[in-house]
Amino acid sequence: MLPSRSPDVITLGCRLNLAESEAIRALVGASDMVVINGCGVTNEAMKQTRVAVRRARRDRPDAQIVVTGCASEIDRDAFAAMPEVDRVVPNAAKLLPATWGAFPNRQPPRRHARAFLGVQNGCDHSCTFCAIPKGRGPSRSEPVGQVVSAAAELVEQGAREIVLTGVDLTSYEGGLGRLVEAVLLGVPGLARLRLSSLDTIEIDERLFELITGEPRVMPHVHLSLQAGDDLILKRMKRRHLRAEAVAVVARLKARRDITIGADLIAGFPTEDEAAFANTLALIDDCDIVHAHVFPYSPRAGTPAARMPQVSPTTAKARAARLREAADQRRGAWLRSLIGTTQRIVIEKPGDRGHAENFAEVRLVNPAPTASAHASPALPNDAAALSTLRMGTVGAIQSVTIIGAAHDHLIGIPA
Repeated sequence: MLPSRSPDVITLGCRLNLAESEAIRALVGASDMVVINGCGVTNEAMKQTRVAVRRARRDRPDAQIVVTGCASEIDRDAFAAMPEVDRVVPNAAKLLPATWGAFPNRQPPRRHARAFLGVQNGCDHSCTFCAIPKGRGPSRSEPVGQVVSAAAELVEQGAREIVLTGVDLTSYEGGLGRLVEAVLLGVPGLARLRLSSLDTIEIDERLFELITGEPRVMPHVHLSLQAGDDLILKRMKRRHLRAEAVAVVARLKARRDITIGADLIAGFPTEDEAAFANTLALIDDCDIVHAHVFPYSPRAGTPAARMPQVSPTTAKARAARLREAADQRRGAWLRSLIGTTQRIVIEKPGDRGHAENFAEVRLVNPAPTASAHASPALPNDAAALSTLRMGTVGAIQSVTIIGAAHDHLIGIPA
């Protein structure tokens, strides 16, 4: 997990952290401060947060180094003891103007055509592997009117696509479908609305109808599946069974051409080869083309840490097998899109964007052809990497897909 860098804020982890970092960036007035908004979802994420702290001190030896986010909340004493750290800010205080000495009406500059908007925080569930409730606290939701106002402001600042994010997004108070309807109605200038990770058991009829029938809601669903074996799901204390997840995906795809992403954990305690095989098969059974795969690592204080453990070597090997299977399915899906026309939001620096199905598309200048009627030649890898700026950042543009790499599409203006 690599951090994304900015002049004053370093972000690791989830889309909610990305949204919160934009707010922090607006509140941090001091140019001699670096804020690390860290992640604590896995031991590796904790390690990467510490690495980011040390790198920030090397890069900015005279700056004040401040750590916040789930990592510092879960292990505050350890981060406070790091010699590189000047200050640790609790998660609950990181969005308060008083924390940074800033004015509450100062707004962040729009940096991207796609914006992340946090609408829910915390979690009331007790998954046995998860330490995030300790880092984020109980579930709470931003008021509908406040979300609509924030979305309208983002659109005014240039956002064409907004991604609603949360720790447990589908637990939004009053229903996520109700919120989506309010945003679409209240912000008619919003071209595209995307949802971050969803819990299958909480996709109610209102939300289902919007995902499958509303053109402004993008046809891309990322599901918090975690495993594909019923016994492992029960030991994780998840609230769905394998068949229920598969049925939800089948029902979604029967109504609309929706691409599926999923979070998957390999090597959960007590997982044997048969249980792992059920999770591996889930990639095909749910047609998962956007997979986030994690090898299980025990978190202190969680029930799963006290269960019989799978060896780290086995967990990493199984995670690699999951990634390989997901990469193969993703590659086949990308190749199937060659020859199609996709609509993308042009993102910085102007030569790429994401299609409605969340496939990344990189634009190239088509190679000269012998005839005006000939098809554009597919550029080689070097040409694909040296793309020209083809559009205005923020514009929605139709592109023709002429090729596919292992993790993205190659297109030309249609």
